[in-house]
Amino acid sequence: MEVLLYWPNIVGYIRVSLVFAAWAAYETPAVFVPLYTASVVLDGVDGWLARTLGQTSRFGAWLDVVVDNLGRGMLWSQLFKWGWLVSALEWCVFVCNHSSRGDQWKSSFTSCPSFIQAIMAYGFRTPLGMWVVSGLHCLPVWMYACQWGLLSHWLGLPLGIQTLGTLLLAAGRLLALSAEVWCIWTHIRYLCSEESEEKKN
Repeated sequence: MEVLLYWPNIVGYIRVSLVFAAWAAYETPAVFVPLYTASVVLDGVDGWLARTLGQTSRFGAWLDVVVDNLGRGMLWSQLFKWGWLVSALEWCVFVCNHSSRGDQWKSSFTSCPSFIQAIMAYGFRTPLGMWVVSGLHCLPVWMYACQWGLLSHWLGLPLGIQTLGTLLLAAGRLLALSAEVWCIWTHIRYLCSEESEEKKN
């Protein structure tokens, strides 16, 4: 059980606390933004710590995605009445990937369509992959900033830039949706084929 006290996982617990604190301060942007931003920044720190300290673990990989989903789910459900659907989809994909692919899910897409492979290549470290990840992670934050007028009042961005940013991030999120749908469908096929094999035996 010492894996629970690995430094990267401790960072994960801190991120969970920050997400819940941000949720409580949702209607106070001056508090929400620093809290949520800190959680996002620490998302990079935990991975770096895991590699640097040799403390990578299946639990850590699982925890990292759980915290990501908690943060985005909290945002989507607050932004729109239908936001819970986006969150539900992301949790469904999480279950599909981690139940059949485990902590190596990022590198297990060798037999998928070339378009999905292009998105997943090198752990999303390609222009297309980064666009998709930006849509996945940044769109809800961007929408929050739009909703509360932060892009105008804090950053002074003209409406045209705000609209362009929204369109680019939304397109990235739609690309992510295509990969998510493929993951879910693949998992359904996996479950059905596994059941067929069990009946044969």
